[in-house]
Amino acid sequence: MKIFVIKHRMLFALAVGVAIGVGGTSLAQNKARGEVKSTQLSQREIIEKLDGKDASATVREVTFEPGQKDVSHRHNGPVFGYVLEGEYEHALNDEPVKTYKAGETFYEPSGSLHRVAHNPSDKTKPRLLAVILHARGDKNVTVPEKGNK
Repeated sequence: MKIFVIKHRMLFALAVGVAIGVGGTSLAQNKARGEVKSTQLSQREIIEKLDGKDASATVREVTFEPGQKDVSHRHNGPVFGYVLEGEYEHALNDEPVKTYKAGETFYEPSGSLHRVAHNPSDKTKPRLLAVILHARGDKNVTVPEKGNK
């Protein structure tokens, strides 16, 4: 009888472990597919024109969860980015994927397809600083590519 109880406890512990593992994996996958955290730090009107229109500059801090990918998107104006910490994979249009590390900068021309934005690490959270120039009054400076949610 004692062996029977031990086997059942072991099976129960195994089942609980599998359930926790599956739940954790599912949670990690959902988090990796979730929306990238983007916090607006400032927005200022600037005196320069963008395509002949009055312009603004928006500064955003962008944070990726471990393994997280952003959806393909475009920006209404040029973007100047700086990696504050961690590593970040980035690709525009049909260019190859490039990995940027803390202290490095990147540039996105107006309207280019930002097709890869990814945290390659399964442990760390990269943080980026993005300065986006855009027409004054633009509500959405980041536009998801059609077909993305």
